[in-house]
Amino acid sequence: MDHPAYQRTVQTLRAFLTRIVTPTTMYARRLLQRAEVRRAAISVLVLFALPVFGVLTAFGVASDTQLNSVPRVDVVQPVPLPTFDEHADNAALFRNADRVQRGDSVASLLQRLSVNDRAAFEFLRKSKDARSIFQLRPGRTVQAVTDEDGKLQTLTYIHSADKLLEVTRRGDTFNAVERGITPKVQMAYKTGTIRTSLYGATDAANIPDAIANQIARIFSTDIDFHVDLRTGDRFSVTYEMLFDPASGEYLRPGRVVSAEFSNKGKTFQAFLFTDSDGSDGYYADDGSNRAKSFLRSPLAFSRVSSGFGGRIHPIFRQWRAHTGVDFAAPRGTPTWATADGIVEFAGVKGGYGNVVEIRHSGSIVTLYAHLSGFASGIRKGVRVSQGQTIGYVGSTGFATGPHLHYEFKIAGQHQDPMRVALPKAEPLPAKYLAQFKQIASTHSEKLALLKDALPARFE
Repeated sequence: MDHPAYQRTVQTLRAFLTRIVTPTTMYARRLLQRAEVRRAAISVLVLFALPVFGVLTAFGVASDTQLNSVPRVDVVQPVPLPTFDEHADNAALFRNADRVQRGDSVASLLQRLSVNDRAAFEFLRKSKDARSIFQLRPGRTVQAVTDEDGKLQTLTYIHSADKLLEVTRRGDTFNAVERGITPKVQMAYKTGTIRTSLYGATDAANIPDAIANQIARIFSTDIDFHVDLRTGDRFSVTYEMLFDPASGEYLRPGRVVSAEFSNKGKTFQAFLFTDSDGSDGYYADDGSNRAKSFLRSPLAFSRVSSGFGGRIHPIFRQWRAHTGVDFAAPRGTPTWATADGIVEFAGVKGGYGNVVEIRHSGSIVTLYAHLSGFASGIRKGVRVSQGQTIGYVGSTGFATGPHLHYEFKIAGQHQDPMRVALPKAEPLPAKYLAQFKQIASTHSEKLALLKDALPARFE
């Protein structure tokens, strides 16, 4: 290159290297001749590094270097933009969903759903067809579709397990329709381990309480869930989950389809079978009925606070015969009929408070006392089925706290409900046995896989 600054730099570098490199080379030879190899190598490296850094410095600080001669090119590339159509429909729709919370009003719920539409609120308030929107139940889902100004386009409220409300905008008017839900069934597969109680284990496995209650009823013929549970007991269960197919919203749990429970070294299985009449029953793999004619306990979970026999009455402080068993449970706990029968009495009976008496076959009568109230439809002459809720735990009559007093009488004689022999229910009829065993085999294989599976899996 003929640039003056470049020529001066080259001349300076050449003179500098001539003065430095030659003495350095001679010095290195003398060091090598004295066998100081390591020190000589280090010295040479250091001395040679100095000129290099000097050269770099010379290039970095040369003030006369000019860069204006470097060519520069500006690249311009056009970017196409969409054409604007003033007649196009640019309206945007927004979908929001929320769950009803305790203390919610329709106004506060619509606000959370980003609905800003006075006309829509007035329609909901005045329309007879939209009354269910004011029956807000905590946990239920409400979905709303609005435009960019917050004007309501559609509103969907699943207010019960089998019905929903649909509100639709048509121009400046609204229309409300109640429609039934045909649920879609999905199977859930869960497994759990007992640490403290069945409820604690089912909660940990995210199993609904309704399914936990079914598990307790199914295995109550072999396991007393008040006293028999042990830490480390395991269970697996397959059950139905019902969803609204349109919204995908969960509605309620369905039936237990199959279950296995390992307790105190023994394993029990139960499989659901529906006969040609539509009747459901749970059977072991050999077709024997998992149920007994009577449930051992009229409550899902509780503890025996007072057994059968003589005792000091907690109120009168006198020795009296205790003709039943007391189950301690929270107020409002559902109370079941322990067997099929006909309600013989439902009302107030002296120190028993609110009482339900049921007559069963074989001259057997059961009594349920101190109830806080009766289930809907429970009155004299009504037929009830095993496991049906007939009332709720309370403390009416002579009671020191919430509990259920349960009596079991055969031909008018009181028996200990916890010790009386309970006969097995009838086995599966022979005509269904081949079909049932095929179903049971399939479910048994799935239960076996669950033993080592994760706590929850959906299909």
